[in-house]
Amino acid sequence: MTLEKSQLNELHWLMEMLHNIDVGLVVLDKEFTVQIFNGFMENHSGLLPREVKGQLIFDLFDEIPRDWFTRKAESVFLLKNKAFTIWEQRPYLFKFDSYRPVTGSADFMYQNTTFIPLLSSTGEVSHLCLLVYDVTDTAVHKQSLKKANEELAILSQTDGLTQLFNRAHWDHCLLAEYKRWSRSQHSSSLVMLDIDHFKKINDSYGHTVGDEVIRHISGLIKHHVRETDICGRYGGEEFAILLSDTSLKNAYVFAERLRQEVAQATVTYNDIDINYTVSIGVAEIEASIKSHGAWLECADAALYRSKETGRNKTSLHPKQG
Repeated sequence: MTLEKSQLNELHWLMEMLHNIDVGLVVLDKEFTVQIFNGFMENHSGLLPREVKGQLIFDLFDEIPRDWFTRKAESVFLLKNKAFTIWEQRPYLFKFDSYRPVTGSADFMYQNTTFIPLLSSTGEVSHLCLLVYDVTDTAVHKQSLKKANEELAILSQTDGLTQLFNRAHWDHCLLAEYKRWSRSQHSSSLVMLDIDHFKKINDSYGHTVGDEVIRHISGLIKHHVRETDICGRYGGEEFAILLSDTSLKNAYVFAERLRQEVAQATVTYNDIDINYTVSIGVAEIEASIKSHGAWLECADAALYRSKETGRNKTSLHPKQG
């Protein structure tokens, strides 16, 4: 075999390999017209290499942002260095459908792309090579893991029955609010409430009905609070609400509105109708309160006073009237 024929064979094999590799390969000239378009690109775009040759890349794929791509490419031509895009920054360069069997839930193919300068015999960059990698499996798995971690974080902060914050997370929020008050001295109030005679409900109707009452009061709390307020289930039938930027007077208005709505409501479970009430204590943070724990004790003392003096009422700290 002659040297020339051997070289032609090697070139043929090289072109076959580049055409069939499982990576997208596109070569552009300085005007961004397509010179080479391999089998991966053909299979995913539905365009034949002979159809795209000499065509402007932006006319073929209008999803490519022209200004951004031009800046990216010009830096490669000028500096003679590779450049990259990753799916976390830009999900794709070419919007291809995803056909990955493992990640069928993906709407499109996630891609990493490498921009490679191709030098002419004179040492100048005459063409740009794009290598397009399908990273859909990696992207979807990473997104699934992130979503699972976020859901786990929410579960770790949330009371399962009420979907309010659990005690541990709510305590953390109370500490953060106390520290914020220490810096800014803004108004902030704490509301503690407890379902009256809850044990009697459980003893009379069972814990399933008791749970329904707890879900009911939780729904009313969520209905009345603002987005900036923080509410949690503090104990079995005890709840805590942190009202940021709220004076004692306004917190009392909030507490009374909630208490009255509870007293007027009826909880129905199968053929059982239940009426119940709550006792409430309210404390506004002020200079004599030296810790978030002391703040909680003040609200709890006001709550205890409501229970001592007849229940179904709201008491304030310091004692009013």
